[in-house]
Amino acid sequence: MPIYEYECCDCEEDFEKLIFGSDPRVSCPKCESKNITKKFSLFGMSGVEKPVTSSGGSGCSSCSSSSCSSCH
Repeated sequence: MPIYEYECCDCEEDFEKLIFGSDPRVSCPKCESKNITKKFSLFGMSGVEKPVTSSGGSGCSSCSSSSCSSCH
């Protein structure tokens, strides 16, 4: 059950909606208009970084020091 982000084209309200099924009938919670657009969500890509692993004594993957203070 995905949550989608929408914007109302009439009152410019931004809102989210939990969608059940494949045929969503979404209307603006503020003005009840059905004149809405689905926004591109950045949630899925925000905060994407290289995962931190603790493998032995190395503090980071780019050096062999046990402390990142010596390489950053």
